[in-house]
Amino acid sequence: MAEQLVGSSIAAPGFKGINTQDSSVTLESGFATIANNCVIDKFGRIGARKGWLAKNTTSTDLGSNPIQAIGEVIDNSGNAYTICAGNNKLFRLSGSTLTTLTYGGGGTAPTITSNNWQMAPLNGVLYLYQAGYDPLVFDPAVSTTTFRRVSEKTGHLGTAEQNNVAISAFGRIWSGGNTTTKSVVQFSDLLAGHVLSTGTSGTLDLNEVWPNGADEITAMAAHNGFLYIFGRRQILVYRDAADPAAMALHDTVSGIGCCARDSVALTGTDVIFLSDSGVRSLSRTIQEKSAPFRDISANVRDDLVEDLNAETLANIKSVYSDSNAFYLITFPTKGRTYCFDTRAVLPNGAARATTWSLVPKALYSNRAKEVLMGFTSYVGYYTGNLDRTATYRMAYYSNWFDLGQAQAIKILKKLGFTLIGGNQADVIVKYAFDYSPGYQTRNITMGSRSVSEYNIAEWGIAQWTAGVVFDNQRIQGSGSGTVFQFGIEVNINSFELSVQKMDVFCKLGRTI
Repeated sequence: MAEQLVGSSIAAPGFKGINTQDSSVTLESGFATIANNCVIDKFGRIGARKGWLAKNTTSTDLGSNPIQAIGEVIDNSGNAYTICAGNNKLFRLSGSTLTTLTYGGGGTAPTITSNNWQMAPLNGVLYLYQAGYDPLVFDPAVSTTTFRRVSEKTGHLGTAEQNNVAISAFGRIWSGGNTTTKSVVQFSDLLAGHVLSTGTSGTLDLNEVWPNGADEITAMAAHNGFLYIFGRRQILVYRDAADPAAMALHDTVSGIGCCARDSVALTGTDVIFLSDSGVRSLSRTIQEKSAPFRDISANVRDDLVEDLNAETLANIKSVYSDSNAFYLITFPTKGRTYCFDTRAVLPNGAARATTWSLVPKALYSNRAKEVLMGFTSYVGYYTGNLDRTATYRMAYYSNWFDLGQAQAIKILKKLGFTLIGGNQADVIVKYAFDYSPGYQTRNITMGSRSVSEYNIAEWGIAQWTAGVVFDNQRIQGSGSGTVFQFGIEVNINSFELSVQKMDVFCKLGRTI
């Protein structure tokens, strides 16, 4: 009589995302050790991310340079204009055409040698700020093909500082963080970002406000009626910013700040930003000042901080997409993007994390809820199953298993898995024993099936054809160990794919 197999099943493998922070010896089966080019889908499954398609045809002026900044302004008639920066030029994306904006200020055109603009829309006008440069303005009511300096806009008053940080909030443009006066905020008159003296415009000197010594402005955000000013190591919270005359310091935070301007993203209910110790959430109850910040990246913290330490901070970009329920943050030097799912919070306060090998140079979520991405020669958007024309590899690796019997040798006999999507998909299954990176490999080509409701075609056609379920696909294993791990890699080309279930069958042997 054959020995009985011992089995274990994992429903929704990896639904807790990657965990490289905790010991792999005790990692729960809901975590993944690798989940690359993956997202957590709305059903709580590990699935392949989408790809991207180009918005524009090629532009001679952009050439083979990347788009490095993207913004949008809605004019007072409700028309949307997408403005991009690349190759030290500004472009307007209209349909599939990138139109180069020319200088229309009437004087000497500014010399631009960098594309790290932060764009802030106000009252139908887009303001562009970057350290070391005079702020620029794109005003579609004046011209849809030109830009000019803020100081050249009709009605300008005051001096527009060469600040690196700029946001639109409470009916004003707030800016700060230039190379000489790093701790002064300049704010415009109401609904007039070009009026920087007279009216209710003014400045806010933070040098005597930082709670823990001198700091510099690295980012700003407005949320829940408060103005947040981020330093590198501290955060200031101002109330009543809608009325500068009544504005007052409400709260301060020491020991944590924002290290990358473009890591700040508003989710509608929270503010997410990158600190020197990882991605944080500003879910701080104002009445309860002792409430802690959430460490969103707690489960991948050491890996993320290592990527951060190797990065040029100005190159880090991020975006929050409510339609996809994720926050993306890029680290171009390491060629990695972290994707944090915002649908649910894990018990330790972390967000479920996956990684991508897709690393855009710019990110922006527009009014149409498209995630726009900056690539070499193109403005892309997040859609489809190809990276423009190229396939990509999705990889999921489980935790290490001992089937609850740590002292017994497990002889792997079978692996079974349920995948959703992907006719004729080539699947590579890998497995290893006792924490060894020496994986054994099996290749499987999934079959073709058509799917219909209740396994019949309603009205002569298959009602459900978008996804294909492959169930009970099994491979025969070899080798043994006290613990084992398995992974699945799939080349994504013209289909979506999710991993729904894993079944493991082993024989047990005694240890010596």
